Amino acid sequence: MTRKATTMSFLPTWSSEIPYIRQELVRDRIQALHNEAEQQRLVLRLQRIRRARKQAERASLRLRNALARMA
Repeated sequence: MTRKATTMSFLPTWSSEIPYIRQELVRDRIQALHNEAEQQRLVLRLQRIRRARKQAERASLRLRNALARMA
């Protein structure tokens, strides 16, 4: 009988912890999504920087060619 009482007292404790475990999992998932979004923003920013550098290099080349033709 003591064993049943222990089991019964254990079950409510476990079942009351389940919502907290679920909340923690949800919090972890939300944090992971925030991190992933930040990484994606960083990748996009780097892509824009690379694109801008290429455009600047092409513009510089066009300017040098134009100046060479003028000389």
